[in-house]
Amino acid sequence: MGESTTGGACVSATEQRREIAPLSNGVSEEPTSSASWERVAAMAEFKALLAAKLKFIVPATVFFLVYYFALPILVGYAPHLMETKVLGVVNLAYVFALSQFFMAWILAALYLRAAGRFDEMAKEVVNKSRRE
Repeated sequence: MGESTTGGACVSATEQRREIAPLSNGVSEEPTSSASWERVAAMAEFKALLAAKLKFIVPATVFFLVYYFALPILVGYAPHLMETKVLGVVNLAYVFALSQFFMAWILAALYLRAAGRFDEMAKEVVNKSRRE
């Protein structure tokens, strides 16, 4: 357990982490003190990063939950509306259910785009914390 094969060779989990480490853009695994975390948490850039994440994540989560639970609520409280035929035997409930897959992919794509901005902001926080 804890081992995998890469290119036919058996590689331990520790070796895998060593291979992945260079991809971390120079972020070291050095122990940090609580004082350094407090200093980072007090930085304006860090606060801006958290605010930007909340500005995206909270509305996206609320929208998704409302959209997701709208289907069972509408089926339960407005069955005649959801039985409306849209295309042949396909009714509005089926269309709504299928649209949830598309909505999940759209939200994921929007998050990926926003995550790029979050990563840039995080790099700025890391760079500034190292300079100080």
